[in-house]
Amino acid sequence: MDRYLEHPVAPPARGLLTCVWSRRIAPADTGPHRIVPDGCVDVIWHRDSGELLVAGPDTRAHVASTAPGELVGARFHTGRSPAGLGVPADALRDGRVALADLWRPDRARRLADALAATGSITAAQAVLTDAVRAGVRAEADPAVPALLHLARDGARVGAMAEAVGLTERQLHRRCLAAFGYGAKVLQRVLRFDQAMLLARGGTALVDVAYRAGYADQAHLSQEVKALAGVSPTELLGI
Repeated sequence: MDRYLEHPVAPPARGLLTCVWSRRIAPADTGPHRIVPDGCVDVIWHRDSGELLVAGPDTRAHVASTAPGELVGARFHTGRSPAGLGVPADALRDGRVALADLWRPDRARRLADALAATGSITAAQAVLTDAVRAGVRAEADPAVPALLHLARDGARVGAMAEAVGLTERQLHRRCLAAFGYGAKVLQRVLRFDQAMLLARGGTALVDVAYRAGYADQAHLSQEVKALAGVSPTELLGI
């Protein structure tokens, strides 16, 4: 799903959340849309329906329809959702889960009521940010920043494990808990997300492949098809 009206969060929540966002779904825009992997976990509230859910880290594209209305979301920094939600990220992988299934139902209900009482997007974003920050139950895995850096650099799994003082088995478990998938899948998702950012910014696909670290444009196309379910040109509408 494309996220519109993104705003950085206030300093107290900056270590947990990367942004808050909102989107207005017009009746004409409710048809099926493709949500592709981006390494993110979001808490999403739909004002009109009152639905409050968590979108977990995706390993594949989801094609879904959304009811008309206003969406407001809070996005966790990659690898930080377990601290804010109290469950490992792999428990949410490829899922859309009611927040009440993760938090105490009364707590989720109070948040939904507080959100419904807001009169603007900005107010709803502030309420959602405060509630997520107040729900922190544990510190984020201290290895997350190093693992993200190594994964974005395309380091081999063995080198990643050695760099953070873990065995490969330990690395796999830590990556599952923090990110929702193992180190190799994490690398693929991060590289795909970088490639899509470059392509949507106007970079030619042949240059996207080189800059994002693919072997060639054919490799890029193969990975986009695997993760998004369509070719790069179909996904980008070009």
